[in-house]
Amino acid sequence: MDQATFQDWLNRYIDGWRTGDAGAIGDLFSENARYFYGPYREPLVGREAIVGDWTSNPDAPGSWEAEYRPLAIDGETAVAIGESRYADGRTFSNIFVCRFDADGRCSEFREWFMEAPKSRSG
Repeated sequence: MDQATFQDWLNRYIDGWRTGDAGAIGDLFSENARYFYGPYREPLVGREAIVGDWTSNPDAPGSWEAEYRPLAIDGETAVAIGESRYADGRTFSNIFVCRFDADGRCSEFREWFMEAPKSRSG
């Protein structure tokens, strides 16, 4: 994994989130990927479960924007930082820790996020 490849993956992650396209979302993850929405939550396990979760209750089109960028890469493990901003004024700072397989698909995705204080985001 290198910075350009990881940035491309992050851009496709945002596009998959934005479009809700099951094929595009599935292409991001390995067949048995584990997706953690936070450090204390049980993961979604498997591409099918991840796609199903993403497509079951999507954010409304135009209700958010996001920007993520690589912070560090060590072999097949990559860390990203960024923000997700919602039209209702909520802003989240994000850290993603991703492990990739030999095909460039994410096999483990761990997300940490913090909501910005109202004085900052509103």
